[in-house]
Amino acid sequence: MYLAGEQPHQTPGAIALVGSGEYTEAMNETDAYLLQTLGGPAAARVALLPTASGLEPESPARWNAMGQRHFAALGVQDIRPTMVLNAADAADPAVIEPLHGANFFYFSGGNPQHTIETLRGSPAWEIIRAAYEQGAVMAGCSAGAMAMAGQTLGVNFRLIGDKITWKDALGIAPQTIVFPHFDRMPGFIGAPIVRKILGAIPPGKVALGIDEDTALVRLELLDAQSGRARWRVMGRQTVSLFEGVEPARVLRAGDEVTF
Repeated sequence: MYLAGEQPHQTPGAIALVGSGEYTEAMNETDAYLLQTLGGPAAARVALLPTASGLEPESPARWNAMGQRHFAALGVQDIRPTMVLNAADAADPAVIEPLHGANFFYFSGGNPQHTIETLRGSPAWEIIRAAYEQGAVMAGCSAGAMAMAGQTLGVNFRLIGDKITWKDALGIAPQTIVFPHFDRMPGFIGAPIVRKILGAIPPGKVALGIDEDTALVRLELLDAQSGRARWRVMGRQTVSLFEGVEPARVLRAGDEVTF
């Protein structure tokens, strides 16, 4: 349903895949751009989804409070903190009510697999996906960005053994696999494991290493079926793009790429 004077979009909305820094000043440029795709802050109805931190008792309320402050400072008046923290929540009409009519969905950090398992096939996801296909913005940071990709690692980075497995994610950016905090990954798990993971990217997927305080924003969707689109880097660091056997491309703020 559209508000009076608002015109339906004919294509899915913008996407932001964020390496870290949700709800901080580092994301002001990115989020201001996303709000402008909706007609500005006054037209935005922002739903905050701390789903990825649903296994951490105090984190969801903290993320929601940060999100409310952040978007209020950007001029948004309609900000909707949610508590969609598990599969039961994602099917509860009272819990998911704030999702109805929202046109900007922000997924903060935590556990990507928990986000995927909570939302996949749920009434909450049906609302979100339908809104996105009619022009709503989708933004995900860290685990939120990983969950929005086509696939994600099937195990924790630190538990990788001899075999690397991939699991289907939520598929908003179906051709991608996202590695947030990419500038810090070698320190987290070691450079040899990073190389091993990148060497096992499934055919047809584009791996995105997104540094902290950095976002890759989809500017234009060129092919809805494949996900091929034009993207731009925003933020203070870089995005590394790995595709097939081609050498990595390192993109800086303002750089655009099509894949």
